[in-house]
Amino acid sequence: MTIKSGSHSIGPECGKLTVNTYVGGMGSKMGHDLILEATKWQGTVNLDSDDPSATTVEVSVDPRSLEILQATGGVKGLSDKDRGEIASNSDKTLNTSKHPEITFKSTGVSGSAPNLQLNGDLTINGQTQAVTLDLNVQDAGGETKITGKTVIVQTAFGVKPYSKLGALKVKDPVDLEIQLTLPSA
Repeated sequence: MTIKSGSHSIGPECGKLTVNTYVGGMGSKMGHDLILEATKWQGTVNLDSDDPSATTVEVSVDPRSLEILQATGGVKGLSDKDRGEIASNSDKTLNTSKHPEITFKSTGVSGSAPNLQLNGDLTINGQTQAVTLDLNVQDAGGETKITGKTVIVQTAFGVKPYSKLGALKVKDPVDLEIQLTLPSA
């Protein structure tokens, strides 16, 4: 399995970037676990298939583009009012007026296909932390499918998880996931 070497532009046209949030607290039965999708993001993968450790990845995400893809749990489904409140709270929680961009810049790649680790610096809310994405790379008939996942702790980035009346809370850890399709060599 070989991904085509060179520079690859990435974004919603060849992938999906999602955030999974989970409810907790005494009122968790009232809330919803959410899958949010970033609809505005872009990046570049500079790939060296001969030396994967020389590969670099940079991604920029507009946090205001996070949209609810799926909501599970809760006593009732999400209303339009609920969706509007969630969007408004996301903007406040992520301080998007002051920090309108989330960025990732790789610092190294390790492992061997199909299982790789992509290390890098993730900046959210103006604060940067080192993260590792666990990647799986698979050949899929002329294309290479890449999936990646990491868990981040919101408070490590100065983000206060959403809470309503102290009983319904979004858990501090959230899952970040990416799915990409790149051309094979």
